[in-house]
Amino acid sequence: MNIIEIENKHTSGLYTKQNFAIVRGKGASLWDSDGNEYIDCSSGHGVANLGHAHPKVAAAVAEQASKLVTLFETFPNDQRAALMEKLTALTPGLDRVFFCNSGTEANEAAIKFARLSTGRPGIVAAMRGFHGRTLGSLSATWNKKYREPFEPLVPEYTHFAYNNIAALEKAVTDRTAAVLLEPVQGEGGVYPAEPAFLQAARRICDERGALLVMDEVQSGFGRTGRMFAYQHYEIVPDMVCVAKSLAGGIPMGAVLLGPAVTNLGPGLHGSTFGGNPLSCAAAVAALTAIQEEDLPRQAAEKGAYLMEKLRALNLPTVREVRGLGLMVGIELKQKVAPYIKALQEKRIIALNAGLTTIRLLPPLVITYQQLDAVVAALAEVLATDFETEKRNQADE
Repeated sequence: MNIIEIENKHTSGLYTKQNFAIVRGKGASLWDSDGNEYIDCSSGHGVANLGHAHPKVAAAVAEQASKLVTLFETFPNDQRAALMEKLTALTPGLDRVFFCNSGTEANEAAIKFARLSTGRPGIVAAMRGFHGRTLGSLSATWNKKYREPFEPLVPEYTHFAYNNIAALEKAVTDRTAAVLLEPVQGEGGVYPAEPAFLQAARRICDERGALLVMDEVQSGFGRTGRMFAYQHYEIVPDMVCVAKSLAGGIPMGAVLLGPAVTNLGPGLHGSTFGGNPLSCAAAVAALTAIQEEDLPRQAAEKGAYLMEKLRALNLPTVREVRGLGLMVGIELKQKVAPYIKALQEKRIIALNAGLTTIRLLPPLVITYQQLDAVVAALAEVLATDFETEKRNQADE
């Protein structure tokens, strides 16, 4: 049996499988088992900011794997200490770190820490927001397709309209432990926050004794043109949740903690694999490469270039192009599924963000030549009105 047959035989059923197998990557390119090259505009859902098989990350992993792979955080470690120092230097005002393994774990931890710090139960999150699939994070996630199969969820979660200051004012009460927000909504359609909105969120939390938590799982580490997206908005959150590209593709998550996070004591929370030396070594190498290659600047410039080119297409199927840095959404006037498939046939791998938005999250190392190829493929694909074609075929 080949790769696809084996996976189809043994899969859990939780994933819709593609009809080609990816076996290798380099930079912003992926290759399938037949040797076909694809331009990756998904980055593994935003993981591969540094691209695939970055040599510094690969070397750090190989070297550390021969020394020490696992060690729980009770025992200090050289790689963990180096990462703590490097990570907190990037986030002034947030000088402590909790390590875990994924974005949903980081958000779960932040929810628990907010409740411990404030003595309150309530979490306020935004409509269209996505924060993960474990039960607490899922309760903060808006889309009913993720929520409904697992209800009842955790009580005392409230959702309000994103970028709506009046709605946020109403939602935050004396029972609110935290306001949990993405500075750019990813899964929800690639909607950047308005500066006045996030600044109001900071003020409202301060006035009412709630903590402000930024979910930077997808938007962090240079993706939006700054190291973290919240840094566009002249605010300092009480916690920042990160994961995805933190360790250059090795699974890792973290919560960066400010002084308002209190009452954390030994045994109240933990993670067996959190902060293991292998992941920490990968993360130190990844952060070093992001800084040395000035990838936040590259993301800002390449993102502006990409969005200018896309807007200039002026296609009737496109409602809006929006984004921040290399986190780009193309909202269509119809469902995107056939367009994602058509792009794959042209060897461009893209994502959806809801039913009507194509999401582009290419590695920040993508070349301008590759961006031009992506725009050319999109121009051809988006010139087709698939819904009209489908109706015409049905009438024949």
